Amino acid sequence: MTDQSVTKRTRQRRPDTRPSEILAAALALFSEKGFAAARMEDVAARAGVSKGAIYLYFPDKSALLKSIVHQAIGEQIAVAARMADHIEGPVAPVMAQLAGMLAHRIETTDLPSIIKLVIGESRAHPEIGQYYLDNVVKLALPLLERLLSHGIATGEFRAVDPNLTVKCMIGPLMLSALWHAVFVPLGAAPYSVAALADQHMDIFLRGLRP
Repeated sequence: MTDQSVTKRTRQRRPDTRPSEILAAALALFSEKGFAAARMEDVAARAGVSKGAIYLYFPDKSALLKSIVHQAIGEQIAVAARMADHIEGPVAPVMAQLAGMLAHRIETTDLPSIIKLVIGESRAHPEIGQYYLDNVVKLALPLLERLLSHGIATGEFRAVDPNLTVKCMIGPLMLSALWHAVFVPLGAAPYSVAALADQHMDIFLRGLRP
């Protein structure tokens, strides 16, 4: 593909669609080649934009990866935070809804591939794991702890360690993400993450009853 053909395709595409296409191309290349081996010009070629155009949206690979993470989970964390901060009535249905939201993201977005990428690249590139820790883990888990603590305070839940208990809540969903990103491509049978989330939360919430 020549630079002229790339430029022509770029001009025909609406500018507001380009960032999402670039991010999709970047995630595909990061997954195929690894973060270190993937080059910005490779991402541009995969996305169908010129070498110079990609830098109008993302200055480097780190910015690409941060945007990929934010696109996949950032808005969901903001929604969950609003729900946690404006809780009215029982907490259990809210926690079940949040688990369902995460299951939906696992089944319908690239979140499993992103989690796999973060785990696989964090040893060689600690900044990747640090960004995910700071902008996903350290935001999501405390808001779940707040919900659980609220339920304990109102007598809806029995007294448990909120820090450990929310990890018990999230664990099966994280396993589902890795199952579908790592093992299904190797021949493992896929399963409904939504159905697993429903069953898990039924068991989980029954176990929290006083």
